[in-house]
Amino acid sequence: MFQGTNLLNFTKEFKNNESCKAYLSKIKEKEGFACRKCGHKRYYDGKDYNRVCRKCYEKESSTAGTIFHHLRFGLQKAFHIIFEMSTTSKGISSVQISKRYGITQKTAWYFMQKVRKSMESSTQFPMEGNVNVDEFVVGGKEDGKQGRSYHTKKVKAVIAVELTDKRKIKRAYIKQINSYSAKSLRPIFENHISKEATIKTDKWKGYLPIRKDYHITQQLSKKGNNFKELHIVIQSVKSWLRAIPTHTSKEHVQKYFDEFCFRLNRSQFKETIFDKVVQRMVLQKPFPFQIIRCT
Repeated sequence: MFQGTNLLNFTKEFKNNESCKAYLSKIKEKEGFACRKCGHKRYYDGKDYNRVCRKCYEKESSTAGTIFHHLRFGLQKAFHIIFEMSTTSKGISSVQISKRYGITQKTAWYFMQKVRKSMESSTQFPMEGNVNVDEFVVGGKEDGKQGRSYHTKKVKAVIAVELTDKRKIKRAYIKQINSYSAKSLRPIFENHISKEATIKTDKWKGYLPIRKDYHITQQLSKKGNNFKELHIVIQSVKSWLRAIPTHTSKEHVQKYFDEFCFRLNRSQFKETIFDKVVQRMVLQKPFPFQIIRCT
């Protein structure tokens, strides 16, 4: 496991494509082996970090069956892009990545979207304890569009923030929504909040039907003064998105929300965040460009 956020140490650890292959091979070794051709469970180590089935001699490369399969550029560049995306405090665009690593902007964007997809929440660990929920919008100013405007061109979203007993920010999840109705708001509860949690929202009527299933207390927002920690996160995600010097479309903004939350939720574990992303990318099956373009 690589630990740390120091770029020089990272460069020494992953000095070429071979060292990256070795790292992927170690991760795959932990997950076990099953031959894709015959299903046999045993293998021996082949050349170039391949695994060779002991029964049918089928070869499996270190990238086979992972998101790194058929990569259009070297693994070393891929590892460095992942390191930058997972450890830097500010957002980075595909234009910057393309210039920095000598690849096309389209190739950079496609790979970065793969990284973001691996940052999606597993939804297996719902929030417990104290949780604040509110909605917000992302986008520039629009004349005459105040509050919860249904006709705004801005991106609508709902956020849930889990707080410690000392009201420190513990975790956050953000979901893009089509409207402020209970139907649109409910998924973030079902996917990310335990029914045992103590939830606080403002007085918006969209939460009323959800109160039947969750412990929700509603109170006036008072311009955010009753939800200070939650609004700190909202302002942080808005500032983070503005720092990416390219347009973030409505079709893909959820992936940026996922990236922001993944990094925020692991802010106490920055030393191992790169390794966590690579592990997820090894476990995730390859998928075509159309999936990225349409989701």
